[in-house]
Amino acid sequence: MHRNLSKIFYLIICFVFFLFSDLYLSNLLVAQINNGLRIHNPVFALNYVQNTGAAFSLLKDSREFLIILSCAAIVLFFVYVFRHLKSISMKSIFFISLLTAGIAGNLHERIILGYVRDFFDLTFVNFPVFNISDIFINIGVIALIILILLKKTR
Repeated sequence: MHRNLSKIFYLIICFVFFLFSDLYLSNLLVAQINNGLRIHNPVFALNYVQNTGAAFSLLKDSREFLIILSCAAIVLFFVYVFRHLKSISMKSIFFISLLTAGIAGNLHERIILGYVRDFFDLTFVNFPVFNISDIFINIGVIALIILILLKKTR
């Protein structure tokens, strides 16, 4: 039982840390960009964009649907962790909390602002502008896929 409580506590602490880091750094970067900060080099640029869609601007202007989808995803990830507390690894909890915090960061902006603030623009390739939440989501997904694949090969 003690081990399960420590896993729940770890999930909550990681989730809150990642979410508040995302929101704080995003606010800081957008404020700096709006105050004239310019970065543009061969790798990336800061380019502020208001995105009303999901990744790659899919589902543009589908705010309500994306809010519902995000809420459902967060709930399902947390339910999964709670149902598998005995067997889930701390690594998996870490990356699930990173993934869900990224989803929650974008969700927060969709609810409060009506759009998601994107600002990282890769200049060496034609790629959509993205934000910190998107980075958290992608790292979380990739890491969880790797963990699943490594588990299946054992």
